[in-house]
Amino acid sequence: QVQLVESGGGLEESGGSLRLSCAASGRTFSSNAMAWFRQAPGKEREFVAGISWNGGRINYADSVNGRFTISRDNAKNTVYLQMNSLKPEDTAVYYCAARISGLLGVRANDYNYWGQGTQVTVSS
Repeated sequence: QVQLVESGGGLEESGGSLRLSCAASGRTFSSNAMAWFRQAPGKEREFVAGISWNGGRINYADSVNGRFTISRDNAKNTVYLQMNSLKPEDTAVYYCAARISGLLGVRANDYNYWGQGTQVTVSS
C-alpha cells in the first residue's frame, strides 16, 4: 500500500512559479513510477508529467514542456513538480500518482495510488 500527500499548491500570478511536493509512504516508493496529473473544473483529468522509478525516463505533456520539471528523491520518498512561467490555464487541482510498475505511463489508468490533490490557481 502507498499513501500520497501533496503540498505546495496555492494562488500565484501569471508568470510566477510554484513547487509541488508529494510525500509517499510505503516501502516500494523507489520502485514506483510517479506522475502528476491535473483536473480543471468541467474537464477530464490529464497527464502533466511522469518519471520512471530511477528517473531515467521523464515525459511531459506538450502544454507544460519547457515550463515544468518533475524530479524525485528516493531517499526522501518524495516527488516534486517545479512549475515556472505559470499561465491561467494551468489552474487546476494537481494530483500525485504512483504506479506499482516502475515503468512510466501517461494514462490515469496506468496508476494504482492517488493523493487527495492540491489546488493551483493562477491569476491573470
